Amino acid sequence: MAWWRSRMAPRPTGRRMNPWYMTKGKGGMHKVQAVNKRFVQLGVAVLCGLLGLLATPLVQAEEGQQGVMDEAAMLSSIARGGRLYDSWYKELDQKPPQGAHTAYPSSGKAKAKDSWRCKECHGWDGMGKEGAYAKGKHFTGIVGITAAKGRDPQALVALLKEATHGYGDKLDDASLLDLAHFVSLGQVDMDAVIERKDKTIKQANRQQGANYYQTLCAQCHGKQGIQKGMAQMGDAASGNPWETLHKTRNGQPGEEMPALLALDPQIMLDIIDYMQTLPKKK
Repeated sequence: MAWWRSRMAPRPTGRRMNPWYMTKGKGGMHKVQAVNKRFVQLGVAVLCGLLGLLATPLVQAEEGQQGVMDEAAMLSSIARGGRLYDSWYKELDQKPPQGAHTAYPSSGKAKAKDSWRCKECHGWDGMGKEGAYAKGKHFTGIVGITAAKGRDPQALVALLKEATHGYGDKLDDASLLDLAHFVSLGQVDMDAVIERKDKTIKQANRQQGANYYQTLCAQCHGKQGIQKGMAQMGDAASGNPWETLHKTRNGQPGEEMPALLALDPQIMLDIIDYMQTLPKKK
């Protein structure tokens, strides 16, 4: 029996039935109405099924789009957190607090306003007293933030609000969360890519770095890394590759410099390796 017959009421005898034809006679009208009702129900079911098939890809596309946006939003948050770590008051276009940070050691040599920058105590490499700031004018004896990798961002926000850090009344909640995202998810093992003794990049393709720099960076920083009002790129990359990598990944606080965080990390290392060959101040 055909599938559509099994769903129909019994046919009236004596003629071929048109389901939309109204027959006369005892019971005939009711039977045809029953058949008509069946056809209407079947049509609605088929239509709903087709609409379901059409709607499913749209729902999946929306869900996929949301996933894309979630990842992009997180990368943006991490990069902004990196700029806040660098200089939160510049990123927020605020004046720095008066006086030195209460947790900054009296033996420290940084200016009072710089003592409020996260990097001043914890270092560009996040290793504090164990990293590039283990000696020199930036030494504070304070530990780094590497132990906070992977920690719950909300727990880090609570830590930032505590008296030791004292940022609860300095940064808004969104900024605190961005900073926490950077600390938890945005750190880089800089010892794995930068040679601490001579400050060179351990593995890089210099030609590729030149290609990237001249197309991505030269428009603002100059083909030779020299631009009025900006740090000279040859000096910056050679003198402090940790800071250069941090800023290349996350951008410059309060400036229009783009963050390259979403790109392959090797691109940034190649760029810095090439930048170290650019002219330096005599």
